Amino acid sequence: MHIKELVRRFEEIMSSAAFAEAGEVDTALKILHARRKVLLVLTGEETDMKAARYALNICKRIGIGIEILYITKRNDDITFLEQYLQELQAKGIEYQVIQCKETMKEEIIRFIEKEKGIQFVVIDSQDLVNDARRDKPETLKKWERLNCPLVLVSKLSKA
Repeated sequence: MHIKELVRRFEEIMSSAAFAEAGEVDTALKILHARRKVLLVLTGEETDMKAARYALNICKRIGIGIEILYITKRNDDITFLEQYLQELQAKGIEYQVIQCKETMKEEIIRFIEKEKGIQFVVIDSQDLVNDARRDKPETLKKWERLNCPLVLVSKLSKA
């Protein structure tokens, strides 16, 4: 960690402490957790629901925000997303939606490299199939070295 990053983090902690001393605990927690977020990857498929529920519950439990990377090839199916955003708002979870049309792995890599504070990525496991025809070799290398935990949510098989 660079010295500038340490100084900036120290300032955030001290600001948070000042708000906590003044009785503004919610503001103090927002300052502390402003940089910590979960990245939820949605593809517009039915299976997104399970990953979305998981991300909502974990964000509520640990008090952090959520970044939603919505990767779709069509714009007509956003009803689920609209309902989900209303639920996030009702629960008081801060969110941001980024709509993308690139390949999934490239978008996730680009987002994690750009954004700091992503704690982990929540994604439906069916969406992460390696496709040597579509995935570029350099993308696969970056994907293997991705420095962020992935939480794979999958549909349980019925036995």
